[in-house]
Amino acid sequence: MRDAFEGWDGKGQFAGHETFPLRLLWLKKAYDAVAKGVPVGSFHEPDAIARFGVGRNMAVSMRHWSLASGMVEETGKKLYGSQLGHALLSDEGLDPFLEAPATLWLTHWRFASTPASTTTIYFAFNAVASPDFEVDGLARDIEVLVAEKGWRASRVTIRRDIEVLLRSYVRREDQLNEDAAEPLLAELGLIRSAKSSGRFEFVRGAKPTIPDGIFAYALADFWERHGKNTSLSAEQICYGPGSPGRVFKLDEDSVVTRLMRMEELTRGGWIWTDTAGLKQIQRRRKIDRNVLLRSAYRSDGKTPRRSS
Repeated sequence: MRDAFEGWDGKGQFAGHETFPLRLLWLKKAYDAVAKGVPVGSFHEPDAIARFGVGRNMAVSMRHWSLASGMVEETGKKLYGSQLGHALLSDEGLDPFLEAPATLWLTHWRFASTPASTTTIYFAFNAVASPDFEVDGLARDIEVLVAEKGWRASRVTIRRDIEVLLRSYVRREDQLNEDAAEPLLAELGLIRSAKSSGRFEFVRGAKPTIPDGIFAYALADFWERHGKNTSLSAEQICYGPGSPGRVFKLDEDSVVTRLMRMEELTRGGWIWTDTAGLKQIQRRRKIDRNVLLRSAYRSDGKTPRRSS
């Protein structure tokens, strides 16, 4: 549990979403509202209800998720559309209406690969070692972490954050795919109710809807956090805290298969090697993440999620 937070000196964030999970249209609405810059308090103002077509608390939640996703950024006393937001959500962007599975996987990556804005989501995907969990146990583990770190988060706040985690990722049987109010990330099928009452389980596997470009984008992020290392082992990429393997819940064979394709995707920038049992990927040159992002939308990344 502690290893997942080693080297991270933030304070943890367990609120800000006003108990609402991220919904389908929110990122686009938030991006459009701040694309050219607005005061940081814009989502709290009385006219936010009319502007976004949601209640005040939902508008505040929209702000939280848009910042956590990296589609919006705060600079000085203003909110702006980020470089990532421009690339994806502008009217000329790669996926302005969030129709591609690539965007969902990328959004999940932003939430689960770092604890800065979504600490409970990060904890669940990176600090829970067992294949399943129950709410009480997860809450106790987070409470222990909060106490050890000296953070401020009440038991009630932690429980509510876990509820939002489950409502974000576990698909409800009574929700239709076409329901715009359905939590955006439930479509990924990463967490489901277990057969044992009151328990939930992570769904591991190949995840064929993750384009190689998104896997590579995530790997580049993970690599950057490891400083100037010119190589990463397959084990690190599969099991390291904040790694693509852990965050996407990929099995080891699937990770290795994707790593073997990186040389072609990066045109020789990254090289897969398997020498004397040491499986690793080596970096020959830095790869532009924008190039990786665009590659994810040239093939299966652009396949609509929803049937017409």
